[in-house]
Amino acid sequence: MMQSKVSKRGFIGGLLSTVGLAAHGEGLQRSLRPRLRPAVVPQRSMGELARLVEAAKLSGDVCCAVADMASGDILDGHRAHMPLPPASVAKAVTALYALTHLGPAFRFSTRVVATGPIQNGVLNGDLILVGNGDPGLDTDQLAALVKEVRKTGLRSVKGRFLVDASALPLAAEIDPSQPAHVAYNPGVSGLNLNHNRVYFGWTRTAQGVEIDMEARALRYRPASQMARMQVKDRGAPVYTYRDGGLWDEWYISEVFQTLARAEGLILPPAEFSDTPAHGITLVSQQSLPLEDILKGMLKYSTNLTAEIVGMTATAVRLGKAVPLAASAAQMSRWAKERYGARNLQLVDHSGLSDRSRISASDMVAILVKAGEDSTLQSLLKNIKMRNSKGNLAREAPTVFQAKTGTLNFVAGLGGYVKTTDGRALAFAIFSADSDRRAKIPLAQRENPKGASAWNRRAKILQYKVLNHWCRHFRS
Repeated sequence: MMQSKVSKRGFIGGLLSTVGLAAHGEGLQRSLRPRLRPAVVPQRSMGELARLVEAAKLSGDVCCAVADMASGDILDGHRAHMPLPPASVAKAVTALYALTHLGPAFRFSTRVVATGPIQNGVLNGDLILVGNGDPGLDTDQLAALVKEVRKTGLRSVKGRFLVDASALPLAAEIDPSQPAHVAYNPGVSGLNLNHNRVYFGWTRTAQGVEIDMEARALRYRPASQMARMQVKDRGAPVYTYRDGGLWDEWYISEVFQTLARAEGLILPPAEFSDTPAHGITLVSQQSLPLEDILKGMLKYSTNLTAEIVGMTATAVRLGKAVPLAASAAQMSRWAKERYGARNLQLVDHSGLSDRSRISASDMVAILVKAGEDSTLQSLLKNIKMRNSKGNLAREAPTVFQAKTGTLNFVAGLGGYVKTTDGRALAFAIFSADSDRRAKIPLAQRENPKGASAWNRRAKILQYKVLNHWCRHFRS
């Protein structure tokens, strides 16, 4: 049997972060005051750094910078002010934005609300499934929520079954320039399930091909009837996607109803609400604390999580939810105000779009100033240093904390490293061939010709530059 996973498309419900979120938006306990830095940041290294960049033979552009954490001084750079796509390194900015406006202890919640009393197992009112964006909600947790509802004695509903859709504005996909069916470009809403992915599998039998479409988690895997697949004899690409409209819109309500039916709870056909739910909360499912969510986001680079936490932070910042692009613009404005970033313009919170821009000097300035609070560095992934060939050194390698970023013909790396004698540095390295990337046909953007080799050389350059800085800037 073969299987894959693709993003769910279309409206999946939603709920605006409740007024209570403001209580969690106290931010950091002390302001991150800018440190002094040289008036002129090195635009091009005239020594070893320039030779490393030239030897990499990368088409496109490279910008990089490194700073001393203690003083904030930029120590070296190559075209440091040039804004380039950061790819997923942008998630480090998103993490700071979310921590400031939501606080590390913030939790998302998914609730089941009743608008009337339960008498003899019958709800005399509406039953409403309400979410405020939990990016980690999966089928197993939804099943646990259903079991808790059944413990109230509820067996049927006289009124309606509603999915509350008032939280975060729908984004059918994060980046319209990316393929619609890929798992890293899902839809975003206030109520998300299984990272908005559906699993499909196919098995060849004597009668032909059997297809499975499932809302799969570790324990539960109910079949999905709303997502559909047809098998055709074809060459590449292996599969294509077509938006089926209402099929995907009913995904989460279908899964909830299937799980409820298995527990003996019969629900009427689902309807969608675009206004906040009012009633009594029967049961509630809490997410992990934001700090843990961000650690997972930075480790696994989950785009859906980045968009949700960014949009939720903006909802608290403005007192209302706004669409994805408008929220990213708010985050960009915040970064400029808080960190003095000049060459920064983000169009999403995940870095998935290649239209986002940030310079290495701005990224380093953000990392230095964020370093006054140890939270971000502790959330970043530990990465082992590699040698000039991209291999792990035989001796115990240096471990640094950073966020990686990869798109076709785009590579980024930003974070913190210590030299062998303990000097703390902040760094950012961005490479991009935007012209070559722009010429890739949409149907070939998953694996375009030449992209793997280009990205491999870009990553090797990152390690060469980082090794050079660690040797050269020891105290």
